[in-house]
Amino acid sequence: MKRQAILLLMAMTVTTMTAQSISYPKARKDATVDEYFGTKVADPYRWLENDTSAETAQWVEAENAVTNAYLQKIPMRKKLLKRLKEVSDYGKVGTPFWRRGHWYQYRNDGLQNQSVLYTMDQLGGEQRVFLDPNKLSDDGTVALKAVRFSKDGRYAAYAISRSGSDWMEIYVKDIETGRLLDDHINWCKFSGPHWMKDGFFYSAYDAPEEGKEFSNVNEIQKIYYHKLGTSQKDDVLFFQNPVNPKRFYSVQLDDDETMMFLYESGAGAGNNLYVRDLRVEGSQFIQMTNDMDYQYIPLENEGDKVFIYTNYGAPKNRLMVADIRKPGVQDWQELVPEGEDVLEDVNFINGKMVLSYTKDASSHAYLYTMDGRRLNEIQLPSVGSAGFTGLKERPECFYSFTSFTVPGAIYCYDMEQNKSTLYTAPKVNFRQGDFVSEQLFFESKDGTRIPMFITYKKGLKRNGKNPVYLYGYGGFNVSLPPSFSAMRIPFLERGGIYAQVNLRGGSEYGEEWHLAGTKMQKQNVFDDFIGAAEYLIAQKYTSKEKLAIVGGSNGGLLVGACMTQRPDLFRVAIPQVGVMDMLRYHKFTIGWNWASDYGTSEDSPEMFNYLRGYSPLHNLKPGTAYPATLVTTADHDDRVVPAHSFKFAATLQECHAGNAPVLIRIDTKAGHGGGKPLSKVLEEQADIYGFIMHNLGMKF
Repeated sequence: MKRQAILLLMAMTVTTMTAQSISYPKARKDATVDEYFGTKVADPYRWLENDTSAETAQWVEAENAVTNAYLQKIPMRKKLLKRLKEVSDYGKVGTPFWRRGHWYQYRNDGLQNQSVLYTMDQLGGEQRVFLDPNKLSDDGTVALKAVRFSKDGRYAAYAISRSGSDWMEIYVKDIETGRLLDDHINWCKFSGPHWMKDGFFYSAYDAPEEGKEFSNVNEIQKIYYHKLGTSQKDDVLFFQNPVNPKRFYSVQLDDDETMMFLYESGAGAGNNLYVRDLRVEGSQFIQMTNDMDYQYIPLENEGDKVFIYTNYGAPKNRLMVADIRKPGVQDWQELVPEGEDVLEDVNFINGKMVLSYTKDASSHAYLYTMDGRRLNEIQLPSVGSAGFTGLKERPECFYSFTSFTVPGAIYCYDMEQNKSTLYTAPKVNFRQGDFVSEQLFFESKDGTRIPMFITYKKGLKRNGKNPVYLYGYGGFNVSLPPSFSAMRIPFLERGGIYAQVNLRGGSEYGEEWHLAGTKMQKQNVFDDFIGAAEYLIAQKYTSKEKLAIVGGSNGGLLVGACMTQRPDLFRVAIPQVGVMDMLRYHKFTIGWNWASDYGTSEDSPEMFNYLRGYSPLHNLKPGTAYPATLVTTADHDDRVVPAHSFKFAATLQECHAGNAPVLIRIDTKAGHGGGKPLSKVLEEQADIYGFIMHNLGMKF
């Protein structure tokens, strides 16, 4: 009762305070010290890594009390949340897809927490609910992650996650009767169900220690086979590799169940690939590749031929063909060679291939014959992002298209006529024609040409007074193409500029672009982001006082590194679910898997010093005025554990000498971001945009 009274008093006090006089919860410091190659590094908030302890829970409660009091006091927040709900309340649909005799389509009527999967007997016919994840929990925190249909079309195995965790559970549904079977799989991770005969394969870990489900390192991933109608305890162990306990393993089968592929990853930026010919009784896996620095992804097979997408020998990717009778990579044949632009995807539809390329971070698509001959370019609606769906043996071809000002529209593509027809387009409550997007290029610190998209309201004046929301990622070969988000609309409507930078570390220009932002070249990513900010200021789009930087996960690391390297350059910083402790990130859940991009503090003295040189946690300096900062994390984040954000926020509040607020927002029953219910998304975005707009001096 005493502690609750103190927290309540604290919350009541803050509501009447200005940002300059916030009283932050005082976190206990201990004497924890680690030694790396003879260098001692203090870690006084190590105890916050124990996210299930009573002391950590008290600190979280106290921090949230301060943060919530501040956010609720922002005058525009209620109006902002109302507008966010208005612009989010529109019908969202996915591309239709055909599986085992039925058509399916995801749909969200507007403000549903999770999208619902519908089924149709024929395309455009009456839609019936097949699976509604909104009915699996009262608050929408159960998300549908994967659905796989058995070869005979009788069953669907589906995977769900709870509260945003990476842990998944698998259930099975009878398609015709709608009955849920008794089959139930727990502790599945990074693998959906893959059918074979009267059961399916899945990858899982042993049940974790109670209380450590979301923080302990995951080791020895195992592949099991589950036969329908049996208990999980009776599942057959199909594969494991204790010699390499931190690698990932999963299997995949083709639709006809004639070939099985085994993936091995976790020791590089790519994967190894093994194949097994199921047409031959007693066949075993044959290793196809032996270098996990490259990606090898089988996309389709035709008789003995396997079509494989890879960046092996091709930094911008190519399409190759392997013969299962001679499957070694040295015997593969090139079907579509590497081009000037980056090959992002290949879809096999109606006896042809649709190849999707990225040029300057935007989509371009082409139709090919199965023997690798280009037929024509598919004219997309405008600059943006397109994703194709279809099946090799069926004529229907759909693609989704989106850009910064165009919500996700669905098009039907006629291959014979080379013509796209609008299938459906959402109607969003905003004046689409009032906004414009353009692509800019600027030089980074070392002279590298970096692309950046900006979106703003027409009539913008380059007078240095425009608020800017600057967003980036820059890592793990992830591209940031044009995309639509209703959450940006209120900010844009009030004169804000949304800027999205295509930093090194991503895949926008292929593997060389990716590698230029990894390990001991990671500083390039931060220089690119800082360069984007300086360019926007120099070109009078904005000023330091009107600039907010935002990023999540690896992008949270980006924001943390940039705000500690250049605290003078930004007015607001929003590091979301960020990797903040670069010396210990590999010691939690699957953090070790990021070593291909980051390296680890245990690799060498040089790598340790490099990581320490930019690690956000270790570069906070006492007596420094930092930007107005809102750190965000969640209690079920088992991808980037909340300890990163906890320790960073505690250290930031200790070191901060400025007048701007430095707060942490800790969500409950939420994870890294995937599967978060819309109601939680809206509340979070109202807090983030409210914090940004208030601290940039914007009005609502």
